[in-house]
Amino acid sequence: MGEKATILIVDDDVNFRNTLVKILDKKGYEALCVESGFRALETVKEKKVDVILMDIKMPVMNGVETYKKLKAANPGIKVILMTAFSVEDLIRDAVKEGVYAVVRKPFDAETIINMIEKSKNGILVTIVDDDLNFGETMKSILERKGYSVRTCLTGEDAVASARDTSHNVFFVDMKLPVLNGLEVYLEIKKINPKAVVTMITAYRQEMEDLIKQAAERGAYPCLYKPFDMNEAIKIVEEVLKKRQRGGGENA
Repeated sequence: MGEKATILIVDDDVNFRNTLVKILDKKGYEALCVESGFRALETVKEKKVDVILMDIKMPVMNGVETYKKLKAANPGIKVILMTAFSVEDLIRDAVKEGVYAVVRKPFDAETIINMIEKSKNGILVTIVDDDLNFGETMKSILERKGYSVRTCLTGEDAVASARDTSHNVFFVDMKLPVLNGLEVYLEIKKINPKAVVTMITAYRQEMEDLIKQAAERGAYPCLYKPFDMNEAIKIVEEVLKKRQRGGGENA
């Protein structure tokens, strides 16, 4: 993106979109807003847009339907979906289609600004853990730092995510049902050799041999639960710096 990125806000709530336009204008972005998915499709035909912030729940054509049409016309488009409602089926559909991120309303300005800035570097994080609460907690912390984060409860889902090569940072629990952490790691690296994978576990002694095997095959040093979330953030930031420099094996 250029120095002054263009952000399109798509939301049928006039007060919300006007407020967001003012926030983005103050941060130096060129902010545009429209009230519907149809107007969003028309706008991107007429003007280059760097990032789209779009509400999921809109009349006639919802945000996920609009995203699919935008993606069909421009596969690389960066869309951040926003929602104040429990629309889990729509969110799952959007994630499956490859939307950059989903953020819950209300959110603070810093969260969305960070997300916009990091979207240009394409850093996507996948947390693989069958402990739903742990995964959601870690996801929330990383999202506040502006990263797009997805969670997987099984190794099979993680391997499917690895097929999207934008998913270049993985945190994989060693003790998973069906496929263990080492097996998941080896499958991810087979699909996406540039992926950065960090193993995580609460079972240091029980998983010692598998952790050693993963390390010998290039995994990042294991994080032992409970760990300081700043350690995880540091790993993601290292990958981001490599990506910004345009170098490094895993960038």
